[in-house]
Amino acid sequence: MAMKDSLDRILGPAAEAGSVPGVVAVVTDGDGLLYEGGFGERALGGGEAMTPDTVVWIASMTKAITATAAMQQVERGRLELDAPAKEVIPYLGEVQVLDGFEDSGEPRLRPPRGDITLRHLLTHTAGFSYEIWNPDILRYQQATGTPTITTCEDAALTTPLLFDPGTDWDYGINIDWAGKMVEAVSGRKLGAYLAAEVFEPLGMASTAFRITEKMRARLARIHQRGEAGFEVLDLEIPQAPEFEMGGGGLYATLGDYARFLRMILNKGEGEWGRVLKPETVEAMSRNQMGDKRVRALKTAAPTLSNDAEFFPGMPKTWGLSFMINTETAPTGRTAGSLAWAGLANSYYWIDPVKGIAGAYATQILPFVDETSLPLFLDFETAVYDSLD
Repeated sequence: MAMKDSLDRILGPAAEAGSVPGVVAVVTDGDGLLYEGGFGERALGGGEAMTPDTVVWIASMTKAITATAAMQQVERGRLELDAPAKEVIPYLGEVQVLDGFEDSGEPRLRPPRGDITLRHLLTHTAGFSYEIWNPDILRYQQATGTPTITTCEDAALTTPLLFDPGTDWDYGINIDWAGKMVEAVSGRKLGAYLAAEVFEPLGMASTAFRITEKMRARLARIHQRGEAGFEVLDLEIPQAPEFEMGGGGLYATLGDYARFLRMILNKGEGEWGRVLKPETVEAMSRNQMGDKRVRALKTAAPTLSNDAEFFPGMPKTWGLSFMINTETAPTGRTAGSLAWAGLANSYYWIDPVKGIAGAYATQILPFVDETSLPLFLDFETAVYDSLD
């Protein structure tokens, strides 16, 4: 069966049955799009179709793009992977490790044993975490009045480390700090930097932190799954933020994101110019955290995320912003492929061996939705089945 027919028959009925309000998906190889499709509605009950040019919040799919900017600065000699990050951002030399809480609820802090580096930030081994999956960070925020990350307030980045840099892995605000480092050495706001150095050479005209009028006309809404079904939320990343959230603030079309995925497949070459050197892409695509492994994320905020783990039982490593599966995945994804996701149930993967990549987006909370994640895995499996 042709890829288009196969994928349409998986995604279309799921939207029609109400398993997801709307879904958009793309598949690309190094030459161009092999598939794009959209089904359902941008906002449930709103009557606007979820078309391939729909703009979605890609959330943590932003991370790989920010990491690309950081690695451009490494190539240009303005950043170093293993130099102390405090040389660029002095605060990163002041951040403390959370060592528990006093009986009064006051956080107990100690100095870290070692410096945070850009490599630690890009591999999530610096010690930072997210309150969504860590009750200690949530407790710290509540005890100190520290805002949550999606406020895009600078104070949200002042949460402590959970362990000494380089000694463990935990998913957190690391890439936001990498974005701040790019701003510090480039002298530009992250959004302006990305527009000139990443989006323009890739032809990504509908990707930004700040939603333009043309993007808003095609914007999908975020939905909350509850016992009674889906509720349309009035939820949006701040459009006049204190800092542009390099870890999760971008809005984009999946057609645009496919251009980014294609650049990685093409070893750094974009449609309108080179974005990264081949050796940089190769470095980003291999394990950069030694014998440490990615672990399951246990939810501390059930309305935002379920427990999260891709391919349970399989060891996963981390490159310079990508999760890497160490074995062939049940979907057919080759060992050594790159992947990650976004909080509102968007997902992508890049398979350098088979020269194929895909992305899929719904706009649903909580993360790892009971129907959206299985639908993505069915979609990916069908992609590989169509290659045989």
